[in-house]
Amino acid sequence: MENILVKLDNLSFSYHTLSGETKALDKLSFEVQKGEFLAIVGPSGCGKSTILSLIAGLLTPESGGITFLSENGQKPGIGYMLQHDHLLEWRSVWKNVTLGLEISHRMTEENCSRVRKMLADYGLAAFSHKKPSELSGGMKQRAALIRTMALEPEILLLDEPFSALDYQTRLTVSADIASIIRNAGKTAILITHDLSEAISLADRVIVLTHRPAQVKAVFPIRLTLADNSLLAARKAPEYTSYFNSIWEEIADEKA
Repeated sequence: MENILVKLDNLSFSYHTLSGETKALDKLSFEVQKGEFLAIVGPSGCGKSTILSLIAGLLTPESGGITFLSENGQKPGIGYMLQHDHLLEWRSVWKNVTLGLEISHRMTEENCSRVRKMLADYGLAAFSHKKPSELSGGMKQRAALIRTMALEPEILLLDEPFSALDYQTRLTVSADIASIIRNAGKTAILITHDLSEAISLADRVIVLTHRPAQVKAVFPIRLTLADNSLLAARKAPEYTSYFNSIWEEIADEKA
């Protein structure tokens, strides 16, 4: 219990329109450990993104609850990365990555210095005065991550942030961003349709049922790695077994 940061307890949620009700989650429960990299997979449309919106406070559960167990007893800071970078073209890279600091009136020298260091560490220092259209897809996602990290969130919610990238760039950027998150000691929850990505990046993979979602299976990931690369993860002797087992759980939901 001491290491739990987020606890979802019997969470239920439905979307309501003029045409009726769509139940997205039904008494869904799981916990997230502090410093854990958690991946959530499941059938398309099963409510994965709804979970992140509820954790972020963008939606309110109909029943059940979400408990944050941070050290100071307060709700931890939450950063949200979406499928697209949503960088503002009329602002430079620097003005994009400091947007949150500007809005929250936290443009201190200390915070700005920390952002400059991240730009340098992630290979974007030379592009800080460029516009987003002058960056590659991978560079845009790194900039989006810096914008998210600038506010020093304790939890990062990642809603398929690599899905818009081509396959080769996706492999490189996902590995880089996962490494950055781990090195910073952040807790991350990743939504993905890519099972290889989930197995390669996560400490644990949660499989959801078809809508309304419940937790169907949980897979702690333990890979024997030659190094910390995604290629090494996909060549690990345990990789194929994890992939097949998770795929069977999801395929069974589609049947």
